[in-house]
Amino acid sequence: MHLLEGLATTSTLFLYVAASPVNIQPRAGNFIVHQTVPKPFKKSGPAEILSTYGKYNASAPENVIKAAYANDGIVLADPTRYDIEYLSHVTIGGQTLTVNFDTGSSDFWVYSSYLSTTQTDGHSIYNPAQSSTSRVLDGYTWGITYGDGSGARGRVGTDTVNIGTTTVVNQAVELADDVSLQFQGDIVNDGVLGLGFDSINSGELFAILNIETGLSIVVQPVQQKTFFSNARASLSAPLFTANLKRGQPGSYTFGFINAAEHTSSITYVPVDSDNGFWGFTINGYAVGTAAIKTSSFKAVADTGTTLLFLPETIVRAYYRSVRDAGYNYALGGYTYPCSVTLPSLTLGIGSYKAVIPGSYITFQPVDSEICYGGLQPNDGLDFAVFGGTFLKSQFVVFQSSPLQLGFATKPL
Repeated sequence: MHLLEGLATTSTLFLYVAASPVNIQPRAGNFIVHQTVPKPFKKSGPAEILSTYGKYNASAPENVIKAAYANDGIVLADPTRYDIEYLSHVTIGGQTLTVNFDTGSSDFWVYSSYLSTTQTDGHSIYNPAQSSTSRVLDGYTWGITYGDGSGARGRVGTDTVNIGTTTVVNQAVELADDVSLQFQGDIVNDGVLGLGFDSINSGELFAILNIETGLSIVVQPVQQKTFFSNARASLSAPLFTANLKRGQPGSYTFGFINAAEHTSSITYVPVDSDNGFWGFTINGYAVGTAAIKTSSFKAVADTGTTLLFLPETIVRAYYRSVRDAGYNYALGGYTYPCSVTLPSLTLGIGSYKAVIPGSYITFQPVDSEICYGGLQPNDGLDFAVFGGTFLKSQFVVFQSSPLQLGFATKPL
């Protein structure tokens, strides 16, 4: 939802402007937001891992930090398009940008005209001066620092935001006026649309942290609300769905569930939103055709994270079944020969058994022979993180009332 995973993993948080009342246009009903075709973008496995640790304010292993910075021995192949970041169009004050929809954060920040031209090369930008409905809020600032050393900062404004057929007037938007070189190099997207809970958009929630300790977000002086929080009164139902796909554009729907996008009944489980994320509980796992083993742990559903992070015991059990697989200390993650056939991984969610095909678990080649796994351990994190490796294999419903997540099979 960092290098933007980050940025794919990107990580930001959203807002409610007390100074300007938020207005919703008359009920627009339901709409679909289709994923766009991104520009070419390359990012290594260690960088993906480091950005996720930073996003969740956790200390990454030292070897992962070194691998992310050095990329020693890594020759990146072009990653499968769409599988690093899932991007969609939004319109702000009549200006269209491509952003990463991120359920693992709650800010809406974009490239803006306050940046220098050298920082915006390759990006679309939002210029509040070109919008008759924009307003820059005096004294409001924001800043973000990721565990990989990337960061951005700027001022806060409000404007009319359109996504699909829904319009929010006076939506808070964070306007970048400085971004790090890592962000500038990620020309795939122009910002992040956070779809987490309002509670994690708080100036008091984080202190500025260094690279070893991870992500920091500061928005001052007033906490804001997300686009979804502001828009849901105009939707037919208080929910959105994520239908991310492997190697092709997926879609998000807001306000309704498209029956054509799933092939089984939807199993719902309660959401634990205490930490501001879409949290839920896993009750078991199985590798390949083996029987389910009981294993209870907490997880979050994060469309802004690329990989799947599970407890080390499960990750070891999975890769033990893969010929010549193992933890590559120099690369900061599990790797294996690209020639092997990977087994499936099944995860128990309530009564639902979510099956990830083995072909979905490879992240990308390291070179012509070695591949980097899309499944990695969550050591140091407080919960498992279900990113794109998992989400592109499932149909997922994010519902705010009642507060729950829904899971179903879909055409793959």
